[in-house]
Amino acid sequence: MGEMLRVEHLKKYFKNPAGMLHAVDDVNFTINEGETLGVVGESGCGKSTLGRVVLKLIEPTGGNIIFKGRDITDIKESENRELRKEMQIIFQDPYASLNPRLCVSELIADPLKTFRLMDSKARQKKVYELMDLVGLARRFAFSYPHELDGGRRQRIGVARALSLDPKFIVCDEPVSALDVSIQAQILNLLQDLQVQQGLTYIFITHDLSVVKHISTDILVMYIGVMVEKAKAKELFKKQLHPYTKGLLSAIPVPNIDHVKRRVELQGELTSPIEPKAECRFVARCQYATDICRTQSPGYEEVLPNHFVSCHNVREINDL
Repeated sequence: MGEMLRVEHLKKYFKNPAGMLHAVDDVNFTINEGETLGVVGESGCGKSTLGRVVLKLIEPTGGNIIFKGRDITDIKESENRELRKEMQIIFQDPYASLNPRLCVSELIADPLKTFRLMDSKARQKKVYELMDLVGLARRFAFSYPHELDGGRRQRIGVARALSLDPKFIVCDEPVSALDVSIQAQILNLLQDLQVQQGLTYIFITHDLSVVKHISTDILVMYIGVMVEKAKAKELFKKQLHPYTKGLLSAIPVPNIDHVKRRVELQGELTSPIEPKAECRFVARCQYATDICRTQSPGYEEVLPNHFVSCHNVREINDL
């Protein structure tokens, strides 16, 4: 299984009247073909920005993006356009991301028309094939987005992303705007498509319970930085960073007899604008010491394939 994507020291800063906002700060990871990297964290932690920078929808401030062995960080716009056939995105809001003036058939065919890949007859055939693939009945081909429910609208988004036969897709909170019953349908669809089409995903969400079964690895972000990364099974079995412990303890357990110890995350969020040389989590961490307030922690492999950014990780976990 070859390497699909490697990100090295990726950064994205935005100019702000108060200074530079560090939306993504020194992020590193690798995804192999056919795998899923789940990226989790609270709203505003930089997850969606990371996904857009990886796809070159937003230009990075620093670092490198290597896709299929090729450094695409500084490629020209013409090369970037060709890259769109191989890298796609499924957006969070299936209604806001679809043109309300186009019917389902036109929405799915739009990427094919943009790249002038087929004639109209072949395009229509491809549209029906894609509708069948994502479980969207052909009778909706000439319906408009406002006539459909959220689940069907998201299936249109999935079909559009698949229309150019990409191998890598960023799923940006694809189920967060849907009812729980519909969420399961879309998650099952994405998993089935991954097996059938040989797809590689970055799956972005704020809900850890959603990524538990779909992810190969899970990356936890906090205010622009990575705090923990491990295999999905390992992370749910043993969390090492205090922030990850808090996130997982908040997942409800459907068992009335189960007594779960909740890890409270108190205190104010640190500002991502011109952050100080300290741990970003220091204001909310019950284990913080002097070094946490004066020095940013490094990112180290504490257990095999289990990476953590915390000065006191060994003391906290008795390692």
